[in-house]
Amino acid sequence: MRTYLDFEKPVAEIETKIEELQALAEASGADAISQGQELGRLKTKAENQLATIYSKLDPWQKTQVARHQDRPRFRDYVAALVTEFVELSGDRKYGEDAAILGGLGKFLGRPVLVIGHEKGRTTADRLKHNFGMARPEGYRKAVRLMDLAEKFSLPVVSFVDTAGAYPGIGAEERGQAEAIARSTERCLTLGVPMVAVITGEGGSGGAIAIASANKVLMLEHSIYSVISPEGAASILWKDSARAKDAATAMKITAQDLAELNVIDAIIPEPVGGAHREPSAAIATVGARVAEALDTLSGKSPDELRVQRRDRFFAIGRMETEAAPNA
Repeated sequence: MRTYLDFEKPVAEIETKIEELQALAEASGADAISQGQELGRLKTKAENQLATIYSKLDPWQKTQVARHQDRPRFRDYVAALVTEFVELSGDRKYGEDAAILGGLGKFLGRPVLVIGHEKGRTTADRLKHNFGMARPEGYRKAVRLMDLAEKFSLPVVSFVDTAGAYPGIGAEERGQAEAIARSTERCLTLGVPMVAVITGEGGSGGAIAIASANKVLMLEHSIYSVISPEGAASILWKDSARAKDAATAMKITAQDLAELNVIDAIIPEPVGGAHREPSAAIATVGARVAEALDTLSGKSPDELRVQRRDRFFAIGRMETEAAPNA
């Protein structure tokens, strides 16, 4: 069954009518022509309604879309885009963390190392993957895998989808902040091309730790921020219920971030979001990542590091007019 968000109720009502009409037609054997015409009219109406709704989503609505349970996950992207995938586990220091997965494979025929957050889909999977919130060993595993990528001259592709790094006591005891910093540093010092895609939520250091890439792409209805809207509202107004206000103020949408040069490109989603047509969304992501890798191929390690450094130093830089001569 399809899961509808609150603002999708008008579409839900129409699609429910479509399902009822289809069931009635099958049960009663009613006139196929008239039934077909009515179904066609309702489907067109639903498509138009969906397009209208998604053309004017506010930041909080985009946050809900970014968190949708049916949105493609890391394993979905790997299954569709990466062949001969070999998963690599463990940080060789403490243990395995299923919130960040990675391994070797061929991305649309190109040998790569792929890393990403995995939130899981079923309740059991979500618990196993800790809802995509990684512990220190997850980031140390990411560093280990990036070391392998550089050793064997493999491009790195990362898929980012996390509310943030896990803030538990155990994670803090094992050096969560240091692990995030080391992973971020490793991204920035890589001598091979790196492309990151924000596929759902990009939350705080937990996201930037595997997103400090040469090219940062972002799905149209994803979000990317230093803190969740709920967290920001709790800090600013002592009221997490004001998350909608925080989402608007924080400039967390792909459109806002492209304007601020935080990301390099927006990847369009199917009408109604990636969760409605996952296969189409995944195919588009694959094509855009391949294009980004093409633009980086042939660059030397030093050129890649300089390009990555300049890219991040340029964020937030303001240009001022030269002062007139006195």
